[in-house]
Amino acid sequence: MTKWRKAMEVFNTHVGGVASAHNDARTQLEAFKNQQQSVSHLLQAQRREMEVAYRTRLTATLDVTRFLLKQGLSFHGHDESLNSSNKGNFLELIEWYTQRNDEVAKTMNENAPGNNQMKSPTIQKDLTRACAAEVTNVILNDIKDNIFSLMVDECRDISVKEQMGVVLRYVNKYGCVIERFLAIVHVSDTSAISLKKAIDELFAKYKLSLSRLRGQGYDGASNMRGEYNGLKALILKENSSARYVHCFAHQLQLVVVAVAKSNRIVSDFFQYVTMIVNITSASCKRKDKFRQLEHDRLVECLEKGDIVSGKGKNQEISLKRPRDTCWGSHYMTIIRLMSTWTSVLQVLENVYDDGTNDDNSGIATSLIDKMESYEFVFVIHLMKSLLRITNELSLALQQKDQNIILAVSLIKTMKVRLQKLREEGWENFLDVVNKFCNNHMIPVLDMMVQEMSNRFSESSTEVLTCIACLDPKDSFSQFDIGKLLHLAELYPEDFSLTDRAILEDQLETYIQNVRGEFSMIEYLGSFAKKMVKTGKNTIFPLVYRLIELVLVLPVTTASVERVFSAIKIIKTDLRNRMGDEWMNDSLVVYIEKDIFATIENE
Repeated sequence: MTKWRKAMEVFNTHVGGVASAHNDARTQLEAFKNQQQSVSHLLQAQRREMEVAYRTRLTATLDVTRFLLKQGLSFHGHDESLNSSNKGNFLELIEWYTQRNDEVAKTMNENAPGNNQMKSPTIQKDLTRACAAEVTNVILNDIKDNIFSLMVDECRDISVKEQMGVVLRYVNKYGCVIERFLAIVHVSDTSAISLKKAIDELFAKYKLSLSRLRGQGYDGASNMRGEYNGLKALILKENSSARYVHCFAHQLQLVVVAVAKSNRIVSDFFQYVTMIVNITSASCKRKDKFRQLEHDRLVECLEKGDIVSGKGKNQEISLKRPRDTCWGSHYMTIIRLMSTWTSVLQVLENVYDDGTNDDNSGIATSLIDKMESYEFVFVIHLMKSLLRITNELSLALQQKDQNIILAVSLIKTMKVRLQKLREEGWENFLDVVNKFCNNHMIPVLDMMVQEMSNRFSESSTEVLTCIACLDPKDSFSQFDIGKLLHLAELYPEDFSLTDRAILEDQLETYIQNVRGEFSMIEYLGSFAKKMVKTGKNTIFPLVYRLIELVLVLPVTTASVERVFSAIKIIKTDLRNRMGDEWMNDSLVVYIEKDIFATIENE
């Protein structure tokens, strides 16, 4: 025991104090043993710091990208050099961001690595591509393996490139009819074969199956609806269930155009209207005069109390030229001409008094005489009455949630209104012109009624007759099991022989069940949502499948037309060199901004 005590004393003497050689050697040995761990720890800490800085830079860049895409604004400036006073929207917004956020300023400017490319055009396009991809993924995940319809149209952009817009229509899991923009595709020509090839490539890219296609919606161009070589025919060769629907809004516009061109009095009337618009708006001086006259007239009417002021009322308007391919343009032309009648006449009188151009003076005199003639005034009032009816239908057809049953119902209603106007409306319209009306104007109305029947003859086809049996209006008054079973036979891809045998029993139970509970519902779209909400889509799955097929059928190509309006915002004169991919990505995010708003930065 004494020996151990002496040994401990010797050992403690050897160890010494805190700064002894032994303790120093021990500390160095431990440090040496932990060298790898210490270096690793330092590297991890540095890596975490770099990652935080990188995410800060990336988030700032993405925030700016999101803002510009949502607003449809350009990214680049004419001069992006360091000394430029305006480097373009992207760089200017980044600079604005850094001035108001110290953390962003620190990582974007002070501590940014030498190879930082976060503000480069390449990163901007990468982020835009990622944003568009996320939006498209949401749409594709919403469709999943459901059936859908295809709506296609084409137009030229500002750089004279032919662009094909593609919109998909489907019914989501809540029973809502959805129309979503898929892509804009540059096509070298607009032949049916080229369009079909572009659609095939697009479907392959997004893993969409042509076999799930149940409807096609195009305008009336021959390359689209041609019976043998049109896009419609090429798709039907591969999928006979892809039913074609000629855009109802285009057909309606063709009714107006056909009548305007076929009747001499109406055709002359619109030619005179076009001349009035052209000569009144031919120069800045005349436009300014027109605006001033309209302003003075409105002020005078407000002072007299003839009109009232309020938000959105009495806005400045201009004359609108009627165009064959522009929905509702004929009606808007008449409305604006009638509302600015006095101002237009005064501008024409000024053109005549000016006398600097004999041709213009002569034309102005003729147009004044025409506008003050009884025939012109009569025709403009008559066309206003007729086109008001068609314009109401045109606006209804352009709604996104429109379905084919409701569209056919609206067309039938309009035909009845036109027929009623023809047979009973003259006394109310203008008693003093009965003789003139009977001798000259009734043929216009006859042609309107006849042209409606010709253009919308599809409304009486076999498929639409069967479809009408699903209409819930008037407590399912048109319900017919035989016709609905025949409708199922027209879709062999969706209803097998066994399905059709089960469907008959299911339809009998279904109609007894829903007539009492859903008797107040008037529209098929609302009925489908109610079925999903109450779970009856799972109780009557085959009936709901029929309803889905009907709702998926396109009514108009209005959604594609809205895409072309967006192109004019995204691809302007100053951005006419945009690449096709860059434009497509920008359009996807801009048009489907409601989806984009739900996607977080993560």
